[in-house]
Amino acid sequence: MGTDGSDVRVGVLSLHNSKETKAILNAVEDLGHTPLWLREENTAVDIQNDETRLEPEVDVVANRLLLSNTEQPSEALGLAKIYDSLVPVLNGPSSVMTAIHKFATATALADAGLPVPDALLALSNDRLNDGRSTFGEEAVYKTAIGTHGGGTWKVGPDELVNPRVGDRQAFLQELIERDEGKHRDLRVYVVDDRIVGAMNRYAPDNDWRTNVALGGAVEDATDTMPREVADIAREAADVVGLDYAGVDLIEGHDGWHVLEVNPTAGFKGLFEATERSAAPYIAQLAIERGGGTVDERRVEELTAALDDSVPACKPRPRDTGPTEPVVVGYTEDVVLSGTSGSETVTAKSDTGATRTSIDTKLAAKIGAGPIKSIARVKSGSSKSSRSRPVVDVVVGVGGNRHTVTASVEDRGHMDYPVLLGRDILKNYQVDVRRRVDREEETEE
Repeated sequence: MGTDGSDVRVGVLSLHNSKETKAILNAVEDLGHTPLWLREENTAVDIQNDETRLEPEVDVVANRLLLSNTEQPSEALGLAKIYDSLVPVLNGPSSVMTAIHKFATATALADAGLPVPDALLALSNDRLNDGRSTFGEEAVYKTAIGTHGGGTWKVGPDELVNPRVGDRQAFLQELIERDEGKHRDLRVYVVDDRIVGAMNRYAPDNDWRTNVALGGAVEDATDTMPREVADIAREAADVVGLDYAGVDLIEGHDGWHVLEVNPTAGFKGLFEATERSAAPYIAQLAIERGGGTVDERRVEELTAALDDSVPACKPRPRDTGPTEPVVVGYTEDVVLSGTSGSETVTAKSDTGATRTSIDTKLAAKIGAGPIKSIARVKSGSSKSSRSRPVVDVVVGVGGNRHTVTASVEDRGHMDYPVLLGRDILKNYQVDVRRRVDREEETEE
């Protein structure tokens, strides 16, 4: 359908709920075509008699799979690859694979002659730490796959680093700051060579990362950014092969550098800063890629609002009764990962604690940190509070990964080196009868 100007069936492949997915689907409908939300409830691929049939049938797919915080991104990429072999796919799987792996992105951009920070990926501890001195007093240490600022640290010259953080590959990168007292970068949102908008992103207090998800502030930079930056952003998206992307750049003393090319960049901060939504442009591109046409004036009208209401096309799950929540016990085995390694320890669940807490020696052993800030933490029923350093740490619970801001304290006199707070436990149901450190009695 679509080649004669008729209805185009646009599938948005997104297994999660997000403002961006909803906004794209609503824009497709507002532009006079049929949106289809491809989710677990309605998606299937049927091969019969050597013919493949998609359920539901679509003419084009906009790929919005979130892969950077997925345990096994290759499986989701395989699903996108199926669609890519049958219909046009915006942000195809090969390009997304490059984009979500930050070092692969940097390699592709550098090979194309685009400016990127110096970086080092090595598979051995010795090679990675031998190269640490080339990055100066402070360096950036980050996981190759990560999102929302998680898995990113500053490290000093004497801090040892590890080629892996948990099960993620990690690397060193040059720290670029033009104004040491004002941490900021620039995000440019590109859709098919069109600059939708640009925003300066400022780090929140007591942090150096500018991600909006971490509380960073934004301001419109669409009309003030240099033309060369817009050109670099367009070329970066093109080199990686993305149809739409948020391109993050930073200005150093020697010019601009590309930090990342994000295939699933959020719209919230961009709309807050620029009052322009990228969703109608993505919807337009998908419709036209599927052989349809749209009214350009209507596209421009729709950019003035971010319609993230639940679209009518959201598939309804079958009524199979209430689902069982994931349960954790009073004590659980967890995997803690930092900049220099991972440790499996037994943790205690405490629904009365706001944040997760880890023992000082354990934090040092895994390389948790560096310290982000000092928090005032109340202890038990006491009305008084104590100051404790706060660090980023990755906590694995039951196969799930949580990047949290944990407090560090001396827990040497306590039974458990880690206390799980509500920052993690909010995702689970706690069964205080279950303990991994106590053998359960069985009837004979």
